[in-house]
This record gives sequence, C-alpha cells and structure tokens, in this order.
Amino acid sequence: MWDTLSWVYMITATLVINHEIDSAYWREWDLFHLPGGISGFLIIHLPLVFLILYGIVLVSQRAFGGLVLSLILSVGGIAAFVIHVILMKLGHPEFKTPMSLLILTAGLISSLVQAGLTLHLLGRL
Repeated sequence: MWDTLSWVYMITATLVINHEIDSAYWREWDLFHLPGGISGFLIIHLPLVFLILYGIVLVSQRAFGGLVLSLILSVGGIAAFVIHVILMKLGHPEFKTPMSLLILTAGLISSLVQAGLTLHLLGRL
C-alpha cells in the first residue's frame, strides 16, 4: 500500500506543480489579489514546493509525517479544482484552456485516490 501511495503521490505532486506553473501564466497573484507580483508568488512557492518534494521522501520512508504531508497535498489538489471551478462559474476566463482543465481534473482524480490511500494507511496505525 505504501508503494502505491508513493506513486500516486508523485502523480499528484507533478499535477499540482504543473498547475502552479500554469498559475504563473495566468497571473494568479492578480486573481487572488496577492501582494508582491511574480516575486511574491515565487517566494510563497519556495516552501510549498519544498514540502511537496519532502513529502515524497517521507512517504518512501513510510514515516507518519509522509502521511500528514500526503493528506495536505491531496486536500490541496482537491481545493485547487473546487476553487477554480467556482471562479469559472463567477465568470473568470483563466484556466479554461484544454490543458489547464486537464491538469485540474487529473489533479482532482489523483488527489481523491491519494486521500483514500492516505486515510487507509492512517487508519492502520
């Protein structure tokens, strides 16, 4: 089960990081009124990307902290999908390209699978 979680985590991490790359294209800092422009956006993402990558190390080591970071990542992938669907329904044109939609949808599916695996492993502790 841990090995499966490792691979699903890698898939989710790849999709979430790619979504964040897409977010830079769409100037997400303007969409959410974040201060600092692209510099602020990049500063925020330095620790986030580190934690995502550190999580896969901890999952591969079968550490409890890996399960915590796995759950956080999966919630983040689900939240990204939900938030952007809401924004689209409010009339925002961002993230409507086929690739943006594919990344968000695949991220949702991967995040749901990851959350299920993670909760299963947490229940076995």
